[in-house]
Amino acid sequence: MKAIQIRSTGGPEVLESIDLPVPTPQAGQVLVKIEAAGVNFIDTYLREGRYPAQLPFIPGQEASGTVASLGSGVTGFAIGDRVAWNGTRGTYAEFACAPADDLLKIPDAMSFEQAAAVLLQGLTAHYLAFDTYPIRSGDTVLIHAGAGGVGLLLTQIAKHLGATVLTTVSTQEKAQLSRTAGADHTILYTQTSFADAVTSFTSGQKLPVVYDSVGKTTFEDSLRCLRPRGLLALYGASSGAVPPFDLIRLSTLGSLYVTRPTLKDYVQSRTELEHRAHTIFNWVASGDLNVRIGARYPLDQAQQAHRDLAARKTTGKVLLTL
Repeated sequence: MKAIQIRSTGGPEVLESIDLPVPTPQAGQVLVKIEAAGVNFIDTYLREGRYPAQLPFIPGQEASGTVASLGSGVTGFAIGDRVAWNGTRGTYAEFACAPADDLLKIPDAMSFEQAAAVLLQGLTAHYLAFDTYPIRSGDTVLIHAGAGGVGLLLTQIAKHLGATVLTTVSTQEKAQLSRTAGADHTILYTQTSFADAVTSFTSGQKLPVVYDSVGKTTFEDSLRCLRPRGLLALYGASSGAVPPFDLIRLSTLGSLYVTRPTLKDYVQSRTELEHRAHTIFNWVASGDLNVRIGARYPLDQAQQAHRDLAARKTTGKVLLTL
């Protein structure tokens, strides 16, 4: 099978296209013929070595496809089932094995591309809006990277919950995408201070929450946007890791809260995973949640996909198609 392998950490050039044997599912696993694989920032962190991983490895942890064979002890799935999953590495390939406990059946009304595009980012948007900071009707919230995959989904969910949504974007084109998703006000951070814009928009009242996937370059000003006892939900670091920070500053800025959530802690049981996933899948299938696929790359162009994602040239979801 065709696959992308990383034998040493580094830049996009370490993503090598190679031929490997089709894996055999072990007990409790399912072999899936992959149709589409998601490209996410966590893939770049692993590629760079920012997150440790045993070498060599096949990157990617989000995909959709068709069940090709079953390992021993697997129940509830059959060959030919349309499935998607997130969390098990090895999806930059034509075939991959995943634990049956991670697999989710795709509704008939959803395409393989929609399923691969919405799973990780949709689950993330769901826990951010419902649990990390439960958005209430009448809240005003700030979402960084408003034209990104999570940003577009989180904006739609926040509007559904009755919030006024502010977003940051880098270009007028991305601002239009963000407004189409429901953003009430878009801030071009390349032209103006987003913290000053938030203060102006709220007449100095500031915000109960900032959803920040950018990290290093936005952290300090994100804190400035918060009202007393406000929450900074730092769920990504696309611009780099936040430098060491003296926690006493949280008290001087208004007894603020900072959290660094990650998906695995919000899907700790099969019940929780199914609840979040089925909610998201049903919204997509019914048309209540729009999934934007901003770029598709053949598997052998994984290097370019990583370059474009890191350079913020993409909007919405980035996929590898097989």
